[in-house]
Amino acid sequence: MTILFNPFFLLFVTFIVLFLFRAVLIKTGLIYIVKKKWRLIEDCFHVYQFFKVPRFSESMQRNQLHHKVWVYLNSLTSVEDSDFTNLFTGKKPNEIVLRLDPNQIIEDDFLGAKIFWINEDDNLVLKIRKADKRRVLRPYLQHIHSVSDDLEDQKRDLKLYMNVLDSQKERWRSVPFTHPSTLETIAMESDLKNKVKSDLENFLKAKQYYQRLGRVWKRSYLLYGPSGTGKSSFIAALANFLSYDVYDIDLCKVSDDSDLKLLLLQSTAKSVIVVEDLDRYLSEKPTALSLSGILNFMDGILTSSCGEERIMVFTMNGKDEVDQSILRPGRIDVHIHFPLCDFTAFKTLANNYLGLKDHKLFPQVEEIFQNGSSLSPAEIGELMMANRNSPSRALKSVINALQTEGDGRVARSRKSLDEGGGGGGEASGGNAVKEFKKLYGLLRVKSSRKSQSFDLNSGQKESG
Repeated sequence: MTILFNPFFLLFVTFIVLFLFRAVLIKTGLIYIVKKKWRLIEDCFHVYQFFKVPRFSESMQRNQLHHKVWVYLNSLTSVEDSDFTNLFTGKKPNEIVLRLDPNQIIEDDFLGAKIFWINEDDNLVLKIRKADKRRVLRPYLQHIHSVSDDLEDQKRDLKLYMNVLDSQKERWRSVPFTHPSTLETIAMESDLKNKVKSDLENFLKAKQYYQRLGRVWKRSYLLYGPSGTGKSSFIAALANFLSYDVYDIDLCKVSDDSDLKLLLLQSTAKSVIVVEDLDRYLSEKPTALSLSGILNFMDGILTSSCGEERIMVFTMNGKDEVDQSILRPGRIDVHIHFPLCDFTAFKTLANNYLGLKDHKLFPQVEEIFQNGSSLSPAEIGELMMANRNSPSRALKSVINALQTEGDGRVARSRKSLDEGGGGGGEASGGNAVKEFKKLYGLLRVKSSRKSQSFDLNSGQKESG
């Protein structure tokens, strides 16, 4: 009896009972049920207010606040404790990342207040006590902005977006953008590269300048030349230089003019909007899009209202047969010609693919180029890659291909492209690129085009 009333013994027994009770609760999941019931009881004594953060606005534009909240919530440790959490492999080896699941509830603490987030399909719902709202809500949202911006700066992973047909709300699907191309590795004349860099750097610094002019902060490029001359690689290099996402629009998957507008509305700032082979699409009759729909996409009111800091890039094989209204300034700011390879571009390719800055066969290659033969940079690059273990064999294969195929390739290309310098130099004779003349940091081009936009290849203003 003395033992039973011993306070130390009673304390010990109480500890054991509580320990066993807690173990039972954890093992059976009862602790989760108890917590949930307690939360329901606690809610009865508080009045809550709900704030919805939709994924899209009424005009179907992306809600940037939704994106910031999503980034912030996925960074919280409480994601691990929620009812449902998605597991994904990360980018690093053996890395596992957690992501919110639909209808998931996340709990957060800020300035002593309990805040709940509910993931409801395309909406994120904030639940906060009314007593805390006035004191906490505004600084809490500012906190979310700050944290999400820091997280995105730390983990800035570029994405490639592609438009799809099988969705009513979300028209874009994305994959990581990991293209290795840079402005240093593309086969382009060095002066032209420097002018491209200068133009892009000036664009990045020009927000206030564009606002003062009352213009949308965007820049549009036309890349024209035969297939395999490096247009796609240039787009990738441009995106990597700017650290912009890429939105690649396949016009064949666009149902009508309204659908094209929706795609633009659902893209984001700090992005490169790409439309490839525009001339081929326009030449195919009938097409789903009208000419006016395409023109409005390029520079209409919609373009100016759906965000800024964008680069728009259009590619064509040639621009002779294209309606001149497409090429006018404002729709196309810069024209860059991508011709067949010349000796200057060849040396860049030899350095990139074979690690050669010079070789005894270079003079022979240069002579063949001077005689008018040429291939596309893609064709020459493939020959070098296939023979990369033997630089001499690689150069001999290029020489053989230039001698057997190059003459006809140049003749065909001259029929379809404008004359003039190009991204890798001129197609014939190894002629030097024309002297550049500056116009507010950009180059003007002399041409027979009626458009007065600028061609970086020749450095002169196009005039009719």
